[in-house]
Amino acid sequence: MRLDKLLANMGYGSRKEVKQLLKQKAVTVDGTYVKDAAMQVDPEKQDVSVYGERVVYTEFVYYMMNKPPGVISATEDLRDETVIDLLEPLHQHFQPFPVGRLDKDTEGLLLLTNDGVLAHNLLSPKKHVPKVYYALIEGIVTEADGEAFARGVELDDGYITKPGQLVILKSAQQSEIELTIQEGKFHQVKRMFEAVGKRVTYLKRLSMGNLKLDKDLELGAYRELTSEELASLQNTD
Repeated sequence: MRLDKLLANMGYGSRKEVKQLLKQKAVTVDGTYVKDAAMQVDPEKQDVSVYGERVVYTEFVYYMMNKPPGVISATEDLRDETVIDLLEPLHQHFQPFPVGRLDKDTEGLLLLTNDGVLAHNLLSPKKHVPKVYYALIEGIVTEADGEAFARGVELDDGYITKPGQLVILKSAQQSEIELTIQEGKFHQVKRMFEAVGKRVTYLKRLSMGNLKLDKDLELGAYRELTSEELASLQNTD
């Protein structure tokens, strides 16, 4: 890889700015100052440093975010703040995108990456990747609702959902539930409860496949996936 391309890809500036770094003797390869922007380097075998700090080459990035309400799951929007707007500029540089979507008022686990293959595998209907949600429901949730979800319910557009698993945490005028589904239709959890005559007042995604929301992540915060978390997602059947 060309040296200037490597440094530009890793967020050290435009090609023009990288050339300025080279002129300033800020860049070394294996301990030797380099001025040739076109120099071919292997970042995995050679020590490329800027101002003494080693450049760790990364092609793909994987971020777990605790999405806050009021922010949309998109890469850009002319009106609303997006989840990408919450990222540091260096992390935005890698052009990650949200894997799937959470509604604007829904919070919780959201994966952002620039790995298109992984994203496709997690979203493919053929993979049946489970997603677990916690919700507050206006109305008394019953075992009959759970049985209906287990069979699949008909949404307002006539679509019949795949079976979902409902766990009732509290049955009252305001019920608490956890729901596991393997699809991601538009407003699906809300529409499933509307199909049984109830309304979702709060919704949070807890997990996607083997990836569980880090309880220490505050709303709007994010972090890189651990190697174990990434491996568990890559091994999704």
